[in-house]
Order: sequence, then C-alpha cells, then structure tokens
Amino acid sequence: MPSTDATAGAGPAPARQDSAGPRADATDPRPSPFGRFTVEDDDPDGEDTLDLQLPDDFLALRAGATADLLGRLATWGPVATPVGSFQLVPVRVDQDLPLVHRWMNDPAVADFWGLAGPRKRTEDHLRAQLHGDGRCTPCIGVLDGTPMSYWEIYRADLDPLARHYPARPHDTGIHLLFGEAADRGRGRGSALLRAVADLILDRRPTCARVVAEPDLRNT
Repeated sequence: MPSTDATAGAGPAPARQDSAGPRADATDPRPSPFGRFTVEDDDPDGEDTLDLQLPDDFLALRAGATADLLGRLATWGPVATPVGSFQLVPVRVDQDLPLVHRWMNDPAVADFWGLAGPRKRTEDHLRAQLHGDGRCTPCIGVLDGTPMSYWEIYRADLDPLARHYPARPHDTGIHLLFGEAADRGRGRGSALLRAVADLILDRRPTCARVVAEPDLRNT
C-alpha cells in the first residue's frame, strides 16, 4: 500500500552500498556511547581503520571496580583485640621491603613461604600483588604501634584455591606470618586471626565467610 504521508517521496532516495554519492569526511569524530573514535582511510586497499579511545569516566569506573575488590582495606583502621590495638596497613614497598625480606629469610618462615633469597625475590612478590587487579592486598600487621606480622588478604573466590573447595561469592582468604620469634607461641596468632576475620566480615558486608589453607607442617 502506498504511504499516506504527504511528504512521502519528497526527500532523496536512501543511498545504496554501491551508491556513488558523496561520502562524509572520514576524519570527523563520530559520537559513540563507547567513547570517541575516528575512521581513517589510510589503507591503500581502501580498508577503514578505527582509532578507538575509551572515555576517562569509563577508565575511572574500571579502576574503582578493581580497587574495591577488597572493600578499600587501607581505610579499615585499627581494632581492639585481647592482645592490644591492631591494624592492617597495606605494604609500602619502599619502606617495608627490608623488614618483609628479613622475615621471609627466617628459617622458621622460609620453608612455608618459599620466598627466601635475594631482596629482589621478595620485592617481585610484593609488587606483583600491589600492581595486580586488586584481588590480593599485602599488609603489615601493626600491634600497639609495632610492625610484627605480614598478612595477605585476598579474594579466595577469585583465586586458584577456589577450584579445590566449594567457593562462595566474595569468600575472603588470609595468609599470615609472625615476623619475630618473640611473638610466636604466645596465643597471639589465634587472637589476631579471630580479630582479622571479624574485621573482614564487618568491613565487607558482601563477604559471608573467611577462609585459610594452612600448611599441615606449620603447627
């Protein structure tokens, strides 16, 4: 049936793919919900290429999403425990590397962590986590103002560990070591583990379970 629109047929016919009509300037930016891009006719065979740039707000959103995998641990603050005031402080490699390196080379620690050796080995381990996707945060445990332990708080549900147990979304895992011999065997481990587990559950409402995979030799 012909159109009843009085203007039907008044405009130009739609262009076909093989139309020889004029083409819009190929270098003009084209609006897109995915960011700015331009089409460039720089291929001698006539193929178009795209110069794609993601918008700044998208990049900021992605950065915020990865930074929030553990609920912005740096803002958790200190908590009272039966053995004193305790706080997890994200590692600052420039300041903390000598201390963590010394702890990793303690024979009582080395067998379980496997990071004994040159300082570069410890540094590479720390930087890989700090510059990763945010699923693991290495921390110094500070008790009453004194650095005394090393912790790794990580998303267990996003870790290879999740293949070996019935993981749930937002499960959070703990690795730890006590750096000084004087802090071991005094009941501090149990007290601080409980305190950190409670802290995680309190600061991360989406997490319903805290997990760990201790080495059976480490008794």
